[in-house]
Amino acid sequence: VRAVALLCACSLSIGSHYATYILAPLKSRLSREMGTSNTEFSLLLSAFTLNSTWTPLVGGMMASRLGTTSTSILATGIIFSGLLLLLVGDLVEDVKLMTSGMFIFGLGVSPLAVVQETIIVRFFHSHGLGISMALGLVVGKMSSFVSARTSYPLSQRFGPHAPFYTATGLAAISFIVNLIYVLTSRWLVSVTGTEPEVSDLRYEARQHGSIQDVSEEEALRMIAKKKKVNLRDMTQLGDVFWAYIGVNVLCGSIWHPFTHLAANVIENRYGLSELDASTKASYILAGSMFLYPTVGFIIDRVKRPGFALMLLAFSSILTMFAYVWLVLPPETIHGNVWPAIASFAAGIGFSPLLLVVVVPQLVPMKYVSTTLGAHKSLEQTGTTISQTLAGLILDAKPRDSPTPSIGDKRIQHLLNYFLMLNMLQLLGIICLWYLDRQKKSATTHHRQDSLLEPVEIIPPTKVSGDVSDGEDSYQPLESSSSASHNEAEHSPLLPDRSRQERQYRRPNSSRKGWLFMGLCAVLIATAWVLFLVTAWLRLRS
Repeated sequence: VRAVALLCACSLSIGSHYATYILAPLKSRLSREMGTSNTEFSLLLSAFTLNSTWTPLVGGMMASRLGTTSTSILATGIIFSGLLLLLVGDLVEDVKLMTSGMFIFGLGVSPLAVVQETIIVRFFHSHGLGISMALGLVVGKMSSFVSARTSYPLSQRFGPHAPFYTATGLAAISFIVNLIYVLTSRWLVSVTGTEPEVSDLRYEARQHGSIQDVSEEEALRMIAKKKKVNLRDMTQLGDVFWAYIGVNVLCGSIWHPFTHLAANVIENRYGLSELDASTKASYILAGSMFLYPTVGFIIDRVKRPGFALMLLAFSSILTMFAYVWLVLPPETIHGNVWPAIASFAAGIGFSPLLLVVVVPQLVPMKYVSTTLGAHKSLEQTGTTISQTLAGLILDAKPRDSPTPSIGDKRIQHLLNYFLMLNMLQLLGIICLWYLDRQKKSATTHHRQDSLLEPVEIIPPTKVSGDVSDGEDSYQPLESSSSASHNEAEHSPLLPDRSRQERQYRRPNSSRKGWLFMGLCAVLIATAWVLFLVTAWLRLRS
């Protein structure tokens, strides 16, 4: 039965993932036929990610409060509308209309991704989360690879508008699958014994109000209120959480912009044809189809602390090698771009999975939806800023003419920019690993210190009379059996998860949390200002 939930979750994003990468292989054609500049093309892509700087967080809140069903219907409807507008803009060759379509398209993509990941975490958090999340993400990555691989051939064989028709059709199919999930969601929850969402709890409270006693109705409402997630709760999640958010910003800056520009960079730097360049660049997205399930399986089997962060650092080294290879002069490597493609494909082939799977290890289960939203929001903020800057770099006037030894200086500057960000990303991952290790070490020492506290031995006659007074009373350790009995009686009343949630609520982390949240807000505002100013100055009327 859980397989049905996984199938529905995987199918929700097929149309959106396919549409995300149809523009990358068509950059040269759009420039030739519509006269789009590098900055205008980057604005097209930035318009898609711009709304993703805040919609993932809203999507996480909506998934926590309204439930995945209502949120997913809203998201898939917006995606379909945006792709229709993008198709119309392509038909009339209006760059502004296409940008508006990408803007609306981006409104629904990130909330849908949060919903998809939340569905999988809900149904599989104790039933092989790693492999389940990998299978969910690999379907989207497969759609992205097929899009990058077929977009240019489709435009050659069936006309320049064929990729846009295909993307719109797949979005319609995803919307239909979403309706099926809505109709079967409550049945899936009841059969699998999954923890109900807030919307389900409210529905049961209303249903039981007329046939159950007041105490049960009030209990359901209290549970629903307790499961709500407020944005200010993120300020309590500690330094490790904010280091994780910082790594997400850098990941977004070096992953997505290059995947969209790779075909054009390879074409111009190595003198390849559009078809050859788009074909080679499409394999950048192929690694995830194999590495997602493989790494997901490994994560489910290896329980070593910090193992996921070690893999994340390794992925950063792989992408760094790709950028170093591309930075080298083309004649030095004899025009062979395959090592860079293979290394980059391997580097981003499993790292996005790690950013998702590690979330339940960082925060309590009730904060998973909101944390996934914050992760997507700041990752897309980094993508938007980096994508817009990449277009400006490629349109910058070079001081001297391009030379055969290093190709176009603007492409060289762009690759140097990505390499610098990759170095910062690796440094951020190392810092995250260090903070996580320090936190776990401090927790271990705290537990050991609590076990070594001195025990006062008092006469047994006082025990029965003083237990109810709330004073420090201890039963003498007369035998091993009585010791074990006493230990059982004084075991914590709160489960581990409840105590873990209480540990996050500390005044020190709250003050730092507000500071880091303010910095994140400034970063998101920077992405919007940069896009709007660039669009005002560079986007054609």
